Amino acid sequence: MGIWQVDFYRCPLQDPAGKPLWELVICDTVGSFTAREFCPQAQANAAWLTAQLQQFFHLTEKPSRLQVFRPQSLSLLQTACQPLGIAVEATRRTSALKQLLRDLANQYRALPNYIGQTEPYDPIALDRPPPVPLPENLWGDRWRFGAIAAQDLIDAFQHRPIPIREMPESLQPIKLGIASTVPIPGVIIDGGRRSMRLAQWLQQVNPVALSYIPGDPDGLILEAGLVDRWVLTTFDDPEVIEAARSFRSRQQMSKGLHFLLVQPDDSGMTYTGVWLLQG
Repeated sequence: MGIWQVDFYRCPLQDPAGKPLWELVICDTVGSFTAREFCPQAQANAAWLTAQLQQFFHLTEKPSRLQVFRPQSLSLLQTACQPLGIAVEATRRTSALKQLLRDLANQYRALPNYIGQTEPYDPIALDRPPPVPLPENLWGDRWRFGAIAAQDLIDAFQHRPIPIREMPESLQPIKLGIASTVPIPGVIIDGGRRSMRLAQWLQQVNPVALSYIPGDPDGLILEAGLVDRWVLTTFDDPEVIEAARSFRSRQQMSKGLHFLLVQPDDSGMTYTGVWLLQG
C-alpha cells in the first residue's frame, strides 16, 4: 500500500453562483498518479472528503497513509480518513504535491471563473507565526556548529545505540546527489542532564530545518511541525557569528541538508538524538 500526498483548500475559482470553490488535489510521492475534484464551499466537510477519497480507490491502490502539509486541511482529512482506516501524517515534505499545486496555479489564470487577485496566487504559502523562545528548562550546557563529510555522515550515526534517530533515506546524501567530499553542516548540543528531555521534546515538535538569522542579536531558528518556529539560541560573539555564516554557506553547498545532534557531553561516546534536516 502506498502513500498519497493530499491537499484540500480554497482555490482562486468560483462556481456559477459566484461562491468560492475548494479543491481536493491528490498525488503519489513521485507524481505518477494524480487526481483532483472541486467542491462547493457549502459541502467542504469531512463527509464529502470520505466519499471522494473512496471514489479514487478504483484508480489506483488504496493508500496506507496520507501526507498533508497544510494545517487547515489536517483536521478535516484526519476525520475523513478514520472510517477508511488510513493514517494521516502531518509533514512539510510533500514535494510532489507542492509541484503539482504550482502547476495547477498556472492553469487557473486562464479559466473564466478565476478570481483575480492583487497579489500573485501562491498555492503553497502558509501563515507562519513569529518564532518563540525554546523553553528554558530544555536548553543544554553548550552548543556549537560542526560539519561531517557527506561520505561519513550516515556511518557516523547509523550503527550507534542512539535512542532517538530520524535519518530518512530520502535525506541521505547519496539520494540527494551530494558529492562525498561536501561537508554537511550541523548543530551539536551538549545537553548534560537535560539531554534526554531536550531530545524527547525535539522528537515531539518534529524538526524540519535550522536557519541562521542575522539580527540584533543574531539567532538560530528551528523550523518544526507544519508552521512552528522556535528560537533555539541568540548570540553576538564575533566568532560564533562567523561560524554561523559558515554554517549557512555549507547549507547552500549541501542542497540544504544538515543535521542536529543532541548528546550528554562532548566525549563522543554517547549520543541522545540525531536528526537529518533539509531547508
